[in-house]
Amino acid sequence: MPSGAAISASVSLRKGAASPVGPERIALLEAILATGSITGAARSVGLSYKGAWDAVQAMNNLFEHPVVAARAGGRRGGAAQVTQEGLALISAFRAVEAELGHVIGRMEDRVGKDAGRPLRTLLWSLGMKTSARNALRGVIDRIVPGAVNSEVILKIGEGGEIVAVVTRDSVDDLGLAPGRPAIALIKSSFVILARDDGNLRTSARNKLGGVVSHVERGAVNDVVTLDIGAASRSPPPSRTRAPKSWAFSPPSGWQL
Repeated sequence: MPSGAAISASVSLRKGAASPVGPERIALLEAILATGSITGAARSVGLSYKGAWDAVQAMNNLFEHPVVAARAGGRRGGAAQVTQEGLALISAFRAVEAELGHVIGRMEDRVGKDAGRPLRTLLWSLGMKTSARNALRGVIDRIVPGAVNSEVILKIGEGGEIVAVVTRDSVDDLGLAPGRPAIALIKSSFVILARDDGNLRTSARNKLGGVVSHVERGAVNDVVTLDIGAASRSPPPSRTRAPKSWAFSPPSGWQL
């Protein structure tokens, strides 16, 4: 996530078990106001006609008076008008949204100061979904560009670093730059474990030392959790799957 990305909050209105009215439905109301039809509004906000029509009916049922006066015209379109109730809803929603933005801004300053790091960093991972078991948070130290690919060096913890090779287009698309936070995602099946006997030789670019902290026994494979120190304090410690014949036991020194 780029360090300059702003934190935003959304408002959601709900009555009983009815569907909530959030930013997407307010945007639909604004699109109806601009186009004068549900068909045109649906196209503008990326909904099907039925989806937009159902959303309008849900909003009309939520309030005492309809927010949209519409005459169905099927897929060829029909007249639709945002009522005074709808206009008041749009105005009130945007006002609350703006005020909430100011509150979030003040909270970001206060909470970030108390926590010793920006609030956006603390909440960074909320919107990210991934199947990778290992997520190593860090700060980009440097980027070495190449003809097609670039090397991105991510500092994790005290003295640890991860080197990732990505395309130059990906560097631009992700907004990667030195000083910006990033997360290295590593599937557990990609991790190779080796005993730390002082004579380890490997062609792997990324090597992190740690201590086996937990072993979850399975029928075929065991899930091994390796505590890699400061680099693993924010995300969970690194995990990998290993054959039962390896006979891991905590605590013991290993490299991954």
